[in-house]
Amino acid sequence: MSTNPQPESWKPSENNTLRGILLMCITAVLMFPLLNATVKFLVSEFSVWQIVWARALFQFAFMVILFAPKSGFISLFRTVHPVRQGLRSALQLLAMVFYFSALEEISLPTATAIGFTAPLMVVGFSVPLLGESVGLRRWGAVIIGFVGALIIIRPGSDMTDWATLYVFAGAICYALYQALTRRVSEGDDPPVTAVYTVVLALIGSSIIAPFDMAMPSSSNQWLAFIGLGVAGALGHFFLIRAYSMAQASIISPFDYGQLIGATILGYLIWGDFPDLWTWVGAIILVLSGIYVARRESKGIKGG
Repeated sequence: MSTNPQPESWKPSENNTLRGILLMCITAVLMFPLLNATVKFLVSEFSVWQIVWARALFQFAFMVILFAPKSGFISLFRTVHPVRQGLRSALQLLAMVFYFSALEEISLPTATAIGFTAPLMVVGFSVPLLGESVGLRRWGAVIIGFVGALIIIRPGSDMTDWATLYVFAGAICYALYQALTRRVSEGDDPPVTAVYTVVLALIGSSIIAPFDMAMPSSSNQWLAFIGLGVAGALGHFFLIRAYSMAQASIISPFDYGQLIGATILGYLIWGDFPDLWTWVGAIILVLSGIYVARRESKGIKGG
């Protein structure tokens, strides 16, 4: 895939590779698992749409505060891909609704592991959406990765229910979102794309959430909503900074560190710990994802 060069300030710097890896580890192991754990805590008392609204509001406000002083507020909404940006934002909204809904019933480590099917789905979507050529090796890695997912969910077991299907639906939406992100990067700068990511989520949830809105009734709930915003905003900020400091092929595998953070938080808060087969499936998924990422980073066509 060929893209237009990014602005100089967004090009990875070799001198900052270690800092980029560190920020990616903080994001993957701490921020995003903390975000999802907070959602799991809140979803038992509040509607999914209220949580999506709070999540989108904090992220949108943070991104505007971060980028507007340098780029200008109006410039953040000037896009050469309005339709694609709109579709991206809609897919991000659906991904959040599906994933947050699933967290009410499924353990945090399991949801995180199944969510790792999204990078593999991107390979399939890259053919019709991006016109990329995918060869037998990458298709083989995708198939093996989905075998890992089947090992985790074990069709016919108690785990196979609507919550699992919701995680897969969220992964499909997120994979389509990632594929479209590649397309819009050909014309839009990262700040524009970052702001558009949650525009429709904010608008849509602002319309729906008031019909099922509840005020937090305890200090823990208020802290959870604040933590939701802080973890989400800082997570995405660190992610953007990480990709501006180091090559994607180097830091993207560290994203699988989410499984570590999710497992620790899941055990400490809810006493959930993945069984042996969940770990086997997760390892297969992670190795398949890393292989696909490495092949793509080398620009191997049909590989």
